[in-house]
Amino acid sequence: MQKQNNTVELLEQVLGIKFTNKSILKVALTHSSFANQKKKVEYNERLEYLGDAVLELIITEHLFKNCSDKSEGALTKIRSLIVCENSLYEIAQNLYLGKYMLMSKGEELTGGRERSSILADCVEAVIAAIYLDKGLEVARKFIIDNFQDIIERAIDNKIILDYKTKLQEVIQSKGEVSINYNMLKSEGPAHRPTFEVQLVIDGENQSQGIGSSKKEAEQNAAKNMLTKMEMKYE
Repeated sequence: MQKQNNTVELLEQVLGIKFTNKSILKVALTHSSFANQKKKVEYNERLEYLGDAVLELIITEHLFKNCSDKSEGALTKIRSLIVCENSLYEIAQNLYLGKYMLMSKGEELTGGRERSSILADCVEAVIAAIYLDKGLEVARKFIIDNFQDIIERAIDNKIILDYKTKLQEVIQSKGEVSINYNMLKSEGPAHRPTFEVQLVIDGENQSQGIGSSKKEAEQNAAKNMLTKMEMKYE
């Protein structure tokens, strides 16, 4: 119990928010796998539902006020790039949410602390916890402060959803190149597998990717390669 309380206090420092009701933040960090091992333990599914609505409202309002030159259709497209699993996963990584979450040992051993869907859901749950404990204005500030870079990239159409296609366009713009994604391993239970793939370009290993499906692992390998290329030419 003391360890869990310390976890909440450490995350409060990361968030820059002191909770009046610390138990609500603990619930936001609790995955269903952890609750299933305990009796009468709440987990973050309901908070995730509320957080999704709060996030969409605040992003919609922000875009409406700050993008007066955009049509309704353009605003909807921009919002979909911001309020999506990839963006939420990026926020979770920035906040190191995975290390603060409460989950079963089994979930942890199969990559739960890095699983994009779990972390994205946790971000929404944390947003709901902030909203319930501190109100809409604090929730708004938290969202805008943490999503600002993603918002700007979405407005400028610089968010990539299909990393494999983007990588192929970048690499093959210089000539015909062989690009392959080779499966390294698949582990974990059937209902919660983890896949790892190796990206091979012209016969040379370049990057690896992990995901809850082969497709997601390939996308992450391509994303890692694009990041590697950007760093090389900075």
